[in-house]
Amino acid sequence: MEFINIKSDDEIKKLAALAHSIWHEYWPAILTPEQIDYMVEKFQSYNAIREQIENENYIYNIIKEGNTQIGYFGAASKEDYFFLSKLYIKKDFRGLGFGKKSLLEVIKLSSKFNKNSIRLTVNKYNTNTIKAYEKWNFKIIDSVVTDIGNGFVMDDYIMELKNPR
Repeated sequence: MEFINIKSDDEIKKLAALAHSIWHEYWPAILTPEQIDYMVEKFQSYNAIREQIENENYIYNIIKEGNTQIGYFGAASKEDYFFLSKLYIKKDFRGLGFGKKSLLEVIKLSSKFNKNSIRLTVNKYNTNTIKAYEKWNFKIIDSVVTDIGNGFVMDDYIMELKNPR
């Protein structure tokens, strides 16, 4: 398993295609197709990812097992915490430890930025993911509803892992 840090335009295009594929496979049980399309375009398209990397200090990594791209994560150093924005694994590779190994990589990155906590947002109806993060000692610290435009909202919990080292 390896993590490929994304920087070049070609890599960003590959990441956006991977994100499109995973989101359309993962979210239909919780979100409408229209909201998935909107969110992919707004947050995980080539332009959105490029903007996040260039102007918002995001770090994106594609997760590979052998020659196969099995997922990705995106994170950013914030003033008081390290923000895990995205961590997605393809369906066929879930439950095999890749998520945990990816989280350990995120923890390493957070320590490089001297952060004492990692925060993330998770959809309130995404129960399997909430359980996984709770197993990894994340705690729910808040509940937020965020208007993302076009008549859509994100209804999330904010979860936090204190002292992740």
